[in-house]
Amino acid sequence: MPLLKPEMSAEVAAALADGRPVVALESTIITHGMPYPANLETAIAVEDTIRANGAVPATIAVIGGKLHAGLDRETLAALAADKSAVKASGRDLAAVMTRGGTAGTTVSATMRIAELAGIPVFATGGVGGVHRGAEESFDISADLTELGRTGTAVVCAGVKSILDIPKTLEFLETQRVPVIAYGTDAFPAFFTRDSGEKADHRLDSAEDLAKAIVSHHTLGSGTGLLIANPIPEDAALDPAFINATIADALAEAEERGVTRKDVTPFLLARINELSEGSSLKANIALVMNNAALAARIAVAISALTVGR
Repeated sequence: MPLLKPEMSAEVAAALADGRPVVALESTIITHGMPYPANLETAIAVEDTIRANGAVPATIAVIGGKLHAGLDRETLAALAADKSAVKASGRDLAAVMTRGGTAGTTVSATMRIAELAGIPVFATGGVGGVHRGAEESFDISADLTELGRTGTAVVCAGVKSILDIPKTLEFLETQRVPVIAYGTDAFPAFFTRDSGEKADHRLDSAEDLAKAIVSHHTLGSGTGLLIANPIPEDAALDPAFINATIADALAEAEERGVTRKDVTPFLLARINELSEGSSLKANIALVMNNAALAARIAVAISALTVGR
């Protein structure tokens, strides 16, 4: 059976046909990651950042049961205001499509749809990982297994401190996923620039990152790559403050019985409340930073591959 091709906006379809750089964007940050209207404002600003850095943005979502790569402003605005939109990981796509649903796509779902569309680079905030206490709960994000089988390069600010970062890095190693930090030896922790863990590799330019991505695929490795881009220094939060805030939010989630895919949205919303909005500002800053780097990488990949 042939693989499904997502519906693409005219802008994205033309760019891909011409070999011009395109960057995929997830949509759970719109449907579940930020309150309205900050979610819409951020989505538009991220797309504008990608264009300003020479690439075409392709926001990915499920709309009325159909996979989309690239949303026009009207559809983007409707998705941002749609309180009925669900959160879909890769495993949820077929069921949501069958019932004609609308969904924001997580990292794993966005990677899957980006690969079907032929988009090699994807910018997000942070990827999911191994949750604290996973030795009892077995709570490990599908983002990690998707990285182990889908060839998309994911540009992110590392993983959130709500997760078990050492176990997450160990799991990525098991999945054969290269972890490359941009401009630093440290693996970042979303709101902070240094998790206390080292990344496997360091590269200091978008051009070198593009070369690594192209080389990884020419080896037939069959996996994605995780590009860890630390939050800008002036937007980073104090590690002691954010770790204490996360600990409070985790305790509250356990007390309320919040589990499974509801955990991360609950924690992010509660952390934003407890930090009096500072975590949301940091979140927006790091997403913009990742979008800019992903666009520069996509431009460099296009220069390396067009005409091959």
